Amino acid sequence: MKVLVAVKRVVDYNVKVRVKSDKTGVETAGVKMSMNPFDEIAVEEAVRLKEKGAVEEVIAVSIGVAQAQETIRTALAMGADRGILVEADGTVEPLAVAKILKELAKKEGVELVLLGKQAIDDDMNATGQMLAALLGWPQGTFASKIEIADGSATVTREVDGGLQTVKLKLPAVVTADLRLNEPRYASLPNIMKARKKPIETVKPADLNVDVTPRLTVINVSEPPTRKAGVKVPDVATLVEKLRNEAKVI
Repeated sequence: MKVLVAVKRVVDYNVKVRVKSDKTGVETAGVKMSMNPFDEIAVEEAVRLKEKGAVEEVIAVSIGVAQAQETIRTALAMGADRGILVEADGTVEPLAVAKILKELAKKEGVELVLLGKQAIDDDMNATGQMLAALLGWPQGTFASKIEIADGSATVTREVDGGLQTVKLKLPAVVTADLRLNEPRYASLPNIMKARKKPIETVKPADLNVDVTPRLTVINVSEPPTRKAGVKVPDVATLVEKLRNEAKVI
């Protein structure tokens, strides 16, 4: 069984994001980039399924600029077998990403597509759901546990009321939540081996997918600065401030 894992290149989660001076987006020039943390969890799960013998090949896919090869190399160092870079400049929106992944899933003949539940740059949480709809496959979103057996995937989902377990007939789409696993660190030998693993480069046009943006960004701004808190001497003063200053009671 083949597994397709989508990995996105985003601003590293340790970096303080800065808005561009023209308010059109966030600054990425000269900023440390890394794999989206939720996608890293998806890669780890795919590799673990391979180690258990449930999966034969793990294919890492990234969509974006040429530098996204670095993100694919990270996935290869973690244990993925080969990579595919769909090279595209500018913003590629979730619907276009889903269309690209659909074509790759059909082309590669995969039975499982794993993605992070959302990317930390736009927090869309939409690609996995759109992909499942386009493919007509069952989906298990916000997965905290995945088991593969007898042509089906049993997925434990994190929902508002607790946990929900669903059984999906393969092929299927699954999105990874934070508690699915703890990704491994790539060892130096595996990093060296990853340099020799193949990465295929294609264009969206090769897959007959139009990535022209459908959304227009009007303005991007930083959140307002929070005022410093104050200490109050007693409960009566607290109530007075909540009533007259904050006006919340």
